[in-house]
Amino acid sequence: MRVKIGFLTQKHNPLYKVPNSSSSAMAQQNRLRNLAQSLKDKASVIAAALSTKRHVSSVRVHVLRATTHALAAPPSEETISAVLVVGSHQKRHPRACIDALMDRLHSTRSATVALKCLYTLHNVVVKGPFILKDQLSCYPSYGGHNFLNLSTFRDGSDLESLELSSWVRWYAGVLEQSLTVSRILGYYLNHSCESQEKKKTLVSKASNADLLYKLEALVGFVEQTSHVPDSLHLQRNELVYEVVRLVGENYRSVQGEILMRVEELGGRIMEDVGELNELVGYLGRLEETREKLVLLFVNRGKNNEFWDSVKKTKEKGVARKKEIERKWLAVVVVAGNAAEFTRSTNPFLDPGQLSPVPRLSFATVR
Repeated sequence: MRVKIGFLTQKHNPLYKVPNSSSSAMAQQNRLRNLAQSLKDKASVIAAALSTKRHVSSVRVHVLRATTHALAAPPSEETISAVLVVGSHQKRHPRACIDALMDRLHSTRSATVALKCLYTLHNVVVKGPFILKDQLSCYPSYGGHNFLNLSTFRDGSDLESLELSSWVRWYAGVLEQSLTVSRILGYYLNHSCESQEKKKTLVSKASNADLLYKLEALVGFVEQTSHVPDSLHLQRNELVYEVVRLVGENYRSVQGEILMRVEELGGRIMEDVGELNELVGYLGRLEETREKLVLLFVNRGKNNEFWDSVKKTKEKGVARKKEIERKWLAVVVVAGNAAEFTRSTNPFLDPGQLSPVPRLSFATVR
């Protein structure tokens, strides 16, 4: 009887939780998968170390150590530094290093490994020697606009991997856009050998067309950055957090490049309506990204000065365009009235006939 009461008491106790067999099975499955991935990483390192191609062997070992399946943390600074150092040791190492990273990136189905590969490549751009950066920038495209070829990447292992896949696709697009901007500017973001004052001098001497061409590329980077996945809660993941931090450094550099050109164009008296349309259009696209960027880079500064300058320059461009269009309208109206006056006072014209009015006659109308 006691046993029966005890059974009933336990069954109806609100604090008693029946073990969830499905969740425990999933946890067990994850543990087994993590163990298998860890063993796979170790086996890959051993195989690379035993390679007969010695100049490739050491490079691949360091790349594999930087891009493990472990989700806990991003590659350490020491691991990244080791990749950068070994990748620039000898003549053939830079190419071997980029090849190893690209092979790892394109062969993996793991969102974690892919994100670590992109993070390592990004560190090559930010911290690596010029010879490594050069190998990355010249890497051939293997299909699609994005040379990293990750627009369809998807890891469906579990829900977190699926969400992480969208960050892989986003990060690949940001990194590609960063390299595109660097090619157009003529120097890498964060690592220009020119001083800020010298860059401002070069910007002041540039033509409107050149400023707008580079502004378009810079705005493209900001737009790509703003296309961040909706799963912003994943920023609690240390790897994703470090990715966002590194992208944030590029974003601040891009803001500086944009601000120089916006202020320069804003200070010029632009007469070409086509150029004004371009300027207003680019700045409008830029303003549309603000809300998403504030969410992405929360607590990293609101950059009010930057956005105020964008807004003022856009408003000035719109006003200047309207002013030019009003002048055009005045010319058309004056030309139309003059033609009508000529028709009504010329006795040699038939009713409804207009005398040809040379366009040159109205070229000086203000």
